[in-house]
Amino acid sequence: MRRRSVSLLGLAGLLAVPLTALPQAQAADGPVSTGKAVTASSVETSAFGAGLAVDGNAATRWASLEGVDPQWIRIDLGAVHTISRVKLNWEDAYGKTYKIQTSTDGSTWSDVYSTTAGDGATDDLTVSGSGRYVRMHGTGRGTPYGYSLWEFEVYGAPAGGGGGTAAVPFGSHLKPYAAGILKPSGSRAANDQKVVDYYNRWKSAFVRQNCGNGWYQIISPDADHPYVAEAQGYGMVVTATMAGADPDAKKIFDGLVKWKIDHPSSINPNLLAAEQDTACRSVNGGDGATDGDMDVAYGLLLADKQWGSSGTYDYKDLALKHIAAIKKDELNPTTKLLKLGDWTGSGDQYYWISRTSDWMVDHFRAFRTASGDTTWDAVRTAHQTQISRLQSTYASGTGLLPDFVVDTNTTPRPAPGQVLEDPNDGAYWWNACRTPWRIADDAVTSGDATSLAAARKLNSWIKTKTGGDPNKIAIGYRLNGTQISAGSEAAYFAPFAVAAMTDPGSQAWLDALWNKMLATPIDTGSYFSASIQLQVMITASGNHWVP
Repeated sequence: MRRRSVSLLGLAGLLAVPLTALPQAQAADGPVSTGKAVTASSVETSAFGAGLAVDGNAATRWASLEGVDPQWIRIDLGAVHTISRVKLNWEDAYGKTYKIQTSTDGSTWSDVYSTTAGDGATDDLTVSGSGRYVRMHGTGRGTPYGYSLWEFEVYGAPAGGGGGTAAVPFGSHLKPYAAGILKPSGSRAANDQKVVDYYNRWKSAFVRQNCGNGWYQIISPDADHPYVAEAQGYGMVVTATMAGADPDAKKIFDGLVKWKIDHPSSINPNLLAAEQDTACRSVNGGDGATDGDMDVAYGLLLADKQWGSSGTYDYKDLALKHIAAIKKDELNPTTKLLKLGDWTGSGDQYYWISRTSDWMVDHFRAFRTASGDTTWDAVRTAHQTQISRLQSTYASGTGLLPDFVVDTNTTPRPAPGQVLEDPNDGAYWWNACRTPWRIADDAVTSGDATSLAAARKLNSWIKTKTGGDPNKIAIGYRLNGTQISAGSEAAYFAPFAVAAMTDPGSQAWLDALWNKMLATPIDTGSYFSASIQLQVMITASGNHWVP
């Protein structure tokens, strides 16, 4: 059987693309304003900023300059919404004469409510309108002071775009992490917005509608082919997670689902063919790759939880078939370790090889929950056992994992040289660079002691190795910590941020890594680095969850 080989070297060409503010929207007829971008005509002092009116905290407030009319406060919902209700929780300084207005462009306004008899306290208003922007425009103060709101709440739903109603909208933080897990410093809403900004740039750079047929794809300019399964898996997980922030999330996700269905593996049609050419045709054998299939199945489970499975596609049924296919053709039944793909079978030279970046422990938990199949408990334990054993035996000072592990049927060990892709197959290289993120994703969501220990070992080493300077995280290491290549790449520095979240003593280090990500322009030539950083930012901001 042929081997799959994707080259991820030569990542270069940083290019920033314009931002589009698109904060999260909540479920239909629910609050859609919390944490959104907000501006005001004035503030009394910096202690009463406009953002405090949408922070979900009734003990903080926006206040305008005193004694001046008119004044306004404007919320940017990020996309056009239908608006059904507005709730104003006034402080003592209230508006007597004011309007609630909506706008699609922030320039031309339509009145959806007006009064000349406001009396303060709480105004809970039923309205009917639509717009991306909603503002309170006050022209008559009820006191000699200014205008001041504890909370300015807007209720409604995304308009059009196939957005659907998300059960866990981005930014809702409905799925808390394990106790003691760190988050980057700063307000939750501000950090969420940074993720949305980065997502929009990622979307502009890599989400495509090529070849027609209702397909969406994630383009992979830095891989051997324009479209690879790994990229589609990333896209499905990302778009399902960003539901609520992007009103087009469900439409994009469904286009990716159609791509998956229309590009089946030549070996198991319930899996995704690993590579497609510029004409969107599967090539190079048309077989499957485990990394992409793991994320495709996980993305389908997220979609089932977000939108249900009664629409165009039965996400749950597709997920269960995909999970069963992974078990049948991408899992070694003897070792319970993942194989490289469905293309390797008993008797060939790749059958006892596994790729550590495929070892997605939180995915195994989700597969177990969805399928009820206890095999996935054994699979999770087998992978966690090998993570711990590899760290203690081959990387006791670093915790680093190799790209590939050989001899999984006897005594698993790092690849001795090139077994699939590169002479550094036994080093911490372009595959294993993802393992701090993958291991720590399980640690932060489950609090599992084994995952926590593995993540903390990695975190302790890299923090010491770099002296707390993320700019010193190199491109590749031997398992003993010797640097392979100079430079700085998001695929290498970003994953350590999730590992840092697991250590209560690493707040400053986590903040440094977060700020490093924010300061790094998106590399539009590398879906690999950009997609990894985006998913790390999703986790770091508290928005990763396990279906």
